[in-house]
Amino acid sequence: MLGPIAIAVIITLVISIPVTAVVASNRKKSEIEGKIGSAEDKAREIIDEALKTAEAKKREGLLEVKEESIRTKNELDKEIKERRAEVQRFERRVQQKEENIDKKADSIEKKEAHLAKREEELAKQREEISKLNEQRIQELERISGLTSDQAKDYLLKIVEDEVKHETAVMIKELETRAKEEADKKAKEYVVNAIQKCAADHVSETTISVVQLPNDEMKGRIIGREGRNIRTLETLTGVDLIIDDTPEAVVLSGFDPIRREVARIALEKLIVDGRIHPARIEEMVEKAQREVEAMIKEEGEAAILEVGVHGIHPELVRLLGKMKFRTSYGQNALKHSIEVAQLSGLLAAEMGLDVRMAKRAGLLHDIGKAVDHEMEGSHIQLGAELCKKYKESATVINAVESHHGDVEPNSLIACIVQAADTISAARPGARRETLETYTSRLKQLEDISNNFKGVDKSFAIQAGREIRVMVVPEQISDSDMVLLARDISKQIEAELEYPGQIKINVIRESRVTDYAK
Repeated sequence: MLGPIAIAVIITLVISIPVTAVVASNRKKSEIEGKIGSAEDKAREIIDEALKTAEAKKREGLLEVKEESIRTKNELDKEIKERRAEVQRFERRVQQKEENIDKKADSIEKKEAHLAKREEELAKQREEISKLNEQRIQELERISGLTSDQAKDYLLKIVEDEVKHETAVMIKELETRAKEEADKKAKEYVVNAIQKCAADHVSETTISVVQLPNDEMKGRIIGREGRNIRTLETLTGVDLIIDDTPEAVVLSGFDPIRREVARIALEKLIVDGRIHPARIEEMVEKAQREVEAMIKEEGEAAILEVGVHGIHPELVRLLGKMKFRTSYGQNALKHSIEVAQLSGLLAAEMGLDVRMAKRAGLLHDIGKAVDHEMEGSHIQLGAELCKKYKESATVINAVESHHGDVEPNSLIACIVQAADTISAARPGARRETLETYTSRLKQLEDISNNFKGVDKSFAIQAGREIRVMVVPEQISDSDMVLLARDISKQIEAELEYPGQIKINVIRESRVTDYAK
C-alpha cells in the first residue's frame, strides 16, 4: 500500500499537470493574440499605403487621360481647319472653272454664229462662182469652137503624152541609177561567191556501160532462149543492149537507181561466173541493199560536206537518192550541194545566217527525190516534206519560192533563188536538146513580134539577148523604155530559162535624098 506521502505527491502531480497546461495554454494564447494584433496593424498600414498609392496613380491617370484628350482634340481641330481650307480652295477652283467654261461657251456661241454667217456668205460666193464658171465655159466654147468634152479630151491627151514622156524619163533614170548601184553590189557578191565555190561537173547520161572479160560472156548473160537476160531486165526494169558494143553491155534506163542496181548486179554475176535466174535474183537483192546503203552514205556525206546538222534521217536518205536524179544532165545532189555552198557564201557577204542559208539551199530541190513516184511538182512535194519533218518556216518558204511560184518572205529565200540560178546557168552545168533550144528562141521572137510597133526581132547570144527593131513612126524614144519593160515582163511570165535575157530595143531613123 502506498503511504500518505506518496498519495499526496500523486495528488499534487495530478492537480499541477492540468494547471500547468492551462497556464501554458493561456500564455501561448496571449502571445498569439499579440502577434495577431501586430499583424493586423501592419495589414492596416499596408492597406492604407496601398490606398494612398492607388489614389495617387488614379490622379496621375486622370491627368494623362485629360492631357491626351486635349492633345487629340487639338489635332482634330487642326485637321478640321486644314480640311476646311482645302475644301474652300477646291470650291474656289471649281468656281473659277465654271466661270471659264461659261466664258468659253459664250465664245463658242459667238464663233458658231460667225461661222454660220460665213457659210451663208460662202454659199452665195459659190453660187456666183458657179455662174461665172458656166459663163466662162460658154465663152471659151464660143471662142475655141470646141465643146467642153472635146476640149477636155484634147487637154487629157496633151497631159497624157507629157506624163508618159516624164514617166519614161523617170523610169529610165531610176533604173539606170538602181542598176548602177545594185549591179555593182550584186556582181561583187556573186563574183566572190562563185570564185570561192569551184565545183566540177560531169554531165549525167541515161546509160551505163559494163565491161566484159570476153565476148563469150555475152552468151552466158543472154542464157538459154534468153531466160537470163529476161530475168535481169524484169527484176531491174532496165534494158540490156548486148550486140552493139564489143566486150561491153550497155544498160539503158531513165531511172538511175534501177540502172545502178542492174550495173552492180551484172558486175557481181560476171565476177561470180554462175549466171542463172536464181543467182540473178540473189545478186539483184544484194545490189539493191548496196544501193540503199550507198544512198544513206551519200546523204550523210552531203550534209557533212555542207556543214549542216540536225536534219531528219528521212530527209538525209532522200538527199542521198538525189545522187541518182538529174535535171538537164546536171546531178541533182551535186546541184543542191553547190546551191548550199553558194547560198552560204552570199549570206556571209550580206551578214545573214549562214547555216540557215546553207540548210535552205541544200533542201531546196528535195522534192526531186520523190517527184517521179508521187503526183505534184518538185516544189510542192519539197515543201510538204519540209513541213512533215518540222523544218523552219524560212526553209519552207525558200523551197516554195526558189522558182518564183510563191513570193519570198526573207532575204535567205532570195539568196537561194539566186544561188539556184547561178548553179543552173553556169557554162556546162546543164545541157539542152536542140528542139528545146530552138523552141525557146522562137518563143522569144514571137513574144517580141506580138507587141505593137515592133518591125522584127532577133534572138541572139544563144537566147541570152533579143534585139527588137521598132517602127520609128510608131514608137518614140520614150515609148522604147516602156516597150522594153513590157517585153521583159511578158518573157518572165511565159518562159522558163536559166540566167537572164537582155532586151535590146533599137529605133533607127533614116533620111535619104539625091543630089541631081
